[in-house]
Amino acid sequence: MKKIKALIADDEEPLRRYLKAKLSEVWPELVLCGEARNGREALEFIEKHRPEVVFLDIRMPGLTGMEVARKIAGACRVVFVTAYDEYAVEAFEKGAVDYLLKPVSRERLEKTVRRLQEQITAQCQPSSEVPEMMERLLAGLAERKSRGYLRWVRLQHKDGVRLIPVEEVCYFLASDKYTLVITKGGDSLIRKTIKELVEELEPNQFWQIHRGTIVNASCVAQVGRSLTGRGVVRLKDRPETLTVSHRYMHVFKQM
Repeated sequence: MKKIKALIADDEEPLRRYLKAKLSEVWPELVLCGEARNGREALEFIEKHRPEVVFLDIRMPGLTGMEVARKIAGACRVVFVTAYDEYAVEAFEKGAVDYLLKPVSRERLEKTVRRLQEQITAQCQPSSEVPEMMERLLAGLAERKSRGYLRWVRLQHKDGVRLIPVEEVCYFLASDKYTLVITKGGDSLIRKTIKELVEELEPNQFWQIHRGTIVNASCVAQVGRSLTGRGVVRLKDRPETLTVSHRYMHVFKQM
C-alpha cells in the first residue's frame, strides 16, 4: 500500500513539533517527510517532494499560507492551520474547508485525519477551489469584525429602555425564544438569540461554552470537571455553576 506523505508548514517551531507528535499518535502510518518555516520553503518542498497532504499555517512570512495554497491548488490536500477564534469555526465548517484551530486539539485533529483518510481511500481528487473558498470565508469574517463588537445591551425597563455595558454581564443563557442576561445583581430577558450574540460579542472576552450559553471570561473563577466528566464553570459573583459542552472545553486551554 502506498505511503501517504505530509508536510507541516508553520513559522512557530513549538506548533510544528506539537502537531508532528500528535499526528504520529492519531495517524501513525502517515509519513511526515518535512517541515517548513515559511511559505517559500513550503512551496519549494511541495514542488520537490509532492506530498499528498500539507498542513499549512495561514499566516507565514515570505509567502502566506493562502498564497501557497493558490499556487498548489489541486496538487495536494490542504489543511489550514488558523489562529481564528471559536466564532469562526462554524463558517469554516459550512465552507467544507479542512482546518485546525490553534491551539490544536486532539479531537479536532482526529476528525480532520478521518476526513483525509476517507478522501484518499475513495481516491477523490484534491479540490482546486479550496483557496477561493477559504478566501471568501476570511473576507466575510473580516467584514463582520470591521462592524465592531457589541458594547451595550438594551433591556426593557418598565416603560423605557435600560442600557448596561456588556462588561457587566456574567453570562448569557438561552431561554425559549429569548435570552437571559445574567449580571451580578440579577437577570433580564432580551430578544437576541445566542447565535446572534456569538457574532456580535468580542470573542476574546465572551466565550461560548455550550449551545445555549456564553460566559464573560472575566467572570470565571474556576474551571473543573463534574463526577461525570463534564466541564463545570464556577463564577466569581454568582452562586450557580455552568456546564461546558465537550466541544467547547478547548477554549479554557488559553487560561
